[in-house]
Amino acid sequence: MNASRHILGLIGKNVGYSWSPFIHNTACSILGLPYVYTIFNIGSPELLADALRGARALGISGFNVTIPYKKDVVPLLDELSAEASCIQAVNTIVNRDGKLAGYNTDIEGFATPLLPYRDRLAGKPVAVFGSGGASLAAIEAFRLYFRPSAIYLFVRDICKGLFMLEHYPYKERIAVSLLDDLLQGKNNTHEYFRNCEVVVNATPLGTKGRSGEGMQSILPAGSNLLHSGQIVYDMVYNPIRTPLLLAAEQAGAVTVSGIEMLIGQAAGSFSLWTGSDMPVGRVRAELLRHIETSP
Repeated sequence: MNASRHILGLIGKNVGYSWSPFIHNTACSILGLPYVYTIFNIGSPELLADALRGARALGISGFNVTIPYKKDVVPLLDELSAEASCIQAVNTIVNRDGKLAGYNTDIEGFATPLLPYRDRLAGKPVAVFGSGGASLAAIEAFRLYFRPSAIYLFVRDICKGLFMLEHYPYKERIAVSLLDDLLQGKNNTHEYFRNCEVVVNATPLGTKGRSGEGMQSILPAGSNLLHSGQIVYDMVYNPIRTPLLLAAEQAGAVTVSGIEMLIGQAAGSFSLWTGSDMPVGRVRAELLRHIETSP
């Protein structure tokens, strides 16, 4: 008879494309840990409370949380870590005897691949696209680790962007602008953007397998806003070379794939659930081999 296994999973909407199950199940297999990780697609925010009640009842050990629920789960949890409380967004839930604790490993996971550029970034402006929990994780990571001179947040809806920042204690440091203004060159946004040392896409735009906008770039072809003096970081990890990163390569910019953040945040979650360190090097190698051989 097989030994019983602890259940872990990803809470999101239409996230069947995710590589998180492969990452965590590979890590557990390497270390011989009795966990299995799967996907829980939840159709609407109204169903989240029922899902978490079920998790308590069934003894599910923990979750990752992704688009679009990183902020929606916050009021449904029993406690929050300091970093999750600061940005009011959770990407990791740990079930401790029916008490659900929320964490955010996105912040450190986002920062890790940029640490070699820390001196270069200090005192320089940066830009972030998006108005969700991933955007706040990037903003907080910049504040904690890199000391930029300014953080420009570009959003499609100013009200949504301001609402996202409403409870963020350092919101006065963020300059919010419309994405459309940037694309049309209004209000000096071209100048601000081109001076940014780092450009971050914290939206799902460009993700393979997502319906609707799918494989587009946050910066349309021909916008000519990227250049060789920038670092372009796309949180989208599927595909590895997104439309935005391809455009950045053509412009001569340094590129950072979202797969680095994916593995970084996963390692943080894995440690919280299992008490063990993820074998990151072996997991990355297995993941890249899997991606290369997948249709």
